[in-house]
Amino acid sequence: MSDIFQEVDEDLRRDRMERVFKRYGGYFVAIAVLLVAGTAGFNLWRNWQQSQRESATAALVSAVSQARTAPEKGVEALSAFAAQAGQPDMKAIARFDAAAAKAGTGDKAAAAQMYDAIAADTAVKPVYRDLATLLSVMHQMEKGEPGPLQARLQPLTADASPWRFSAREMTAVLTARAGDKDRARTLFQQLADDSAAPAGVRSRAADLAALYGKS
Repeated sequence: MSDIFQEVDEDLRRDRMERVFKRYGGYFVAIAVLLVAGTAGFNLWRNWQQSQRESATAALVSAVSQARTAPEKGVEALSAFAAQAGQPDMKAIARFDAAAAKAGTGDKAAAAQMYDAIAADTAVKPVYRDLATLLSVMHQMEKGEPGPLQARLQPLTADASPWRFSAREMTAVLTARAGDKDRARTLFQQLADDSAAPAGVRSRAADLAALYGKS
């Protein structure tokens, strides 16, 4: 008897499914097609993105290589790449390399202006904007006014800044350029005594602290 009820129940379920499919079958097929198309589209988009990244990387490497052999042409190639780059990080790298190539031609003032443009661009990540500020000041160390340059470095000397040791070293050099040898010696000595500072920075700071201590 239970077998009969089971067969009847299965027939009823089958009958309901047939009626449902006849009524909504078109929608089910459409959904299935969309799912397949969506998956295929996503894979195509992902492959396209990968291809674009590879092409962009190759173009950037080519421009950087050109900058090493012919700095002026390299500046043009890197600037052109940055202008059309879709990925913000690659765009920023190209701009930094273009500024470095410009400095390589001996035109430090123009390089500083290029770094200043990066530092002023809010689309660039703050850490890279700070680095651009640091590099701009670095290319103005010899001829720039110490006071304004020190003011620009001040935020970068904070403990939370990843560029703090370079900023502090440059601040000490600018202090010496401004004629305050005692203050410069103090700043160099603080760097020399800072165990967290890179070895090269500590070594240079110790030598300069000793130098200004004798004067």
